[in-house]
Amino acid sequence: MFFLTGIHTDAGKTVTAAFLQKALDADYWKPIQAGDLNFGDTDRVKAWTGSDAERFHPIRHALRTPASPHYAAAIDGVEIKLSDFILPETNGRPLIVEGAGGLLVPINDQETITDLILQLGLPVILVSRHYLGSINHTLLSIALLKEKNIPIAGLIYSGGDSPETVRIIGEQTGVWPLVELPELETLNPESMSQVAAEYGPKLRAALR
Repeated sequence: MFFLTGIHTDAGKTVTAAFLQKALDADYWKPIQAGDLNFGDTDRVKAWTGSDAERFHPIRHALRTPASPHYAAAIDGVEIKLSDFILPETNGRPLIVEGAGGLLVPINDQETITDLILQLGLPVILVSRHYLGSINHTLLSIALLKEKNIPIAGLIYSGGDSPETVRIIGEQTGVWPLVELPELETLNPESMSQVAAEYGPKLRAALR
């Protein structure tokens, strides 16, 4: 079981979740969805992988407003508590838990996604993306995970490559990519099956 989080909102987390679901033959769970309730991240992963509906677990907090969960919950008149979240039963299959935004996104006035990770007790797969400023965002995310003693199962770069970014982050932190996923022009079960077939063996070997 892994908790998937990103260095920022548009790091490619949901595309990576679809890849992991397919490559690891895993279940998928999005505990908090803020906004996009008509076609949210669970719907996207389901559509992009073509996996059976039984592999997808119900959202615990489905919030109407596309905003930080703490604010979206306040608008809906609900309170998010860590005790709300219990890992779903997967019948022995791997589980990918996709967070909302990055590590310090608030889920209420006192707690963040990092506290949710600690509550669930899962190792983290961190999703990074190459853009100006991504080195700083990636190093800060890794530093926080280490400070909180949260196991880092690995780092995945989503969309393109930048060898110098990979090098400097790896040398400074000791965290090297499990895989570097290409930019996918088309997202559907066929393209996701292809990328899972190509990059899945390296991923599974790295996670052993």
